[in-house]
Amino acid sequence: MMLEAFLLLAAALLAVGLYGALSQQSIVMVMMGLELMVNAVMVAAAAVWFHVSPQLPDGQVLVLVAMLAMAVEMAMGFAVAIAIFRARDVDVTDSAGDLRG
Repeated sequence: MMLEAFLLLAAALLAVGLYGALSQQSIVMVMMGLELMVNAVMVAAAAVWFHVSPQLPDGQVLVLVAMLAMAVEMAMGFAVAIAIFRARDVDVTDSAGDLRG
């Protein structure tokens, strides 16, 4: 019963994150949607790994390391978003597309 509850939670997080990433124009809101989707994958991975081998903490440790890497990645993404905003006063994804040149 617990595995189904965690997988349902992960599916809900994934759905909300997908909606947030696809429906928003703000860079920060898109990044928050992506964060929710990655968190959904982490919850599902930890739940499945705990269901498969509850005595071994290897899966949970791997998920914690992945969460740490994700936190660093999101911090760098927010730093880039802040740099874009300070340089061009742009906070929407359509206006930030001309930064390639």
